[in-house]
Amino acid sequence: MRDRCIALILLVLSLAVVAHAQDDKKKFKARYDANVGNGKFNPRDLSGIWALTKNDHTLGTPAPPLTPAGMSAKAGRVPAGNDSPGNAPWYTCNPMGFPRLLNDDEPMELIMLPNRILQLFQWEHRTRMLWTDGRKLPSSENLENLGPAWYGHSVANWNGNTLVVNTVGLEERAWLDNDGNPKSFHARIEETWRRVEPNTLELQLTLHDPEYYTAPWVGSKKVYRRMPNDSITYFGWYGLYAGITEGICAPMNEVEGYNKQFRDPGQAKKPPTSPK
Repeated sequence: MRDRCIALILLVLSLAVVAHAQDDKKKFKARYDANVGNGKFNPRDLSGIWALTKNDHTLGTPAPPLTPAGMSAKAGRVPAGNDSPGNAPWYTCNPMGFPRLLNDDEPMELIMLPNRILQLFQWEHRTRMLWTDGRKLPSSENLENLGPAWYGHSVANWNGNTLVVNTVGLEERAWLDNDGNPKSFHARIEETWRRVEPNTLELQLTLHDPEYYTAPWVGSKKVYRRMPNDSITYFGWYGLYAGITEGICAPMNEVEGYNKQFRDPGQAKKPPTSPK
């Protein structure tokens, strides 16, 4: 019962956040489209706060057929519907995982450092590290020893002016998308980032997972636009984490919120019990 209450509250909260993000994108769409800059930019500088221009919480293309192992991994997963929040892990205070968080409505920030790129997400206050220090992608025994991680282990390098990121060692319990599609621990996800204009990034994801899929899953190209400063400034406070919610799922907070909004008002409306 407790988990279901938390799930319902999170569903309402997530819908509110999605609605807020969609309204924000509509409000600033004309400015995103017009904000193309002066034409001069460094294509290898991806720094800034960015938001997707269109989001369906998927890779954007139909999934290849699943293998028998993939079908087994997906069994029992219930996507959210009109009358049910479903059983996605994030509705019970678990991380969204990669790449689902990357396809979220909330903005993300890229920070360029000498040996890595930091990817910060508004939702979950999550930090993802894309290592550019020349290290090799973990494999074989090293990967097995590192074990699964909700956001995997990521190595990035430049191919011309395209940043190529490969991620392995992903947590199998995390859904790939809102439909509950799976990914195996031995999967590899490749993402390519291109700065095509001063205020525009282009992303494409490809899932390589022969354990769960009969072919590579090549996603559609997705477009990010740099967010205007005043769209990420609240009450005079500017920055990625300056939104109306922390975006952190804390059971203590969720249960307290449920009690205040639903349980306590409901009990107050109950007629007093007559003494026997």
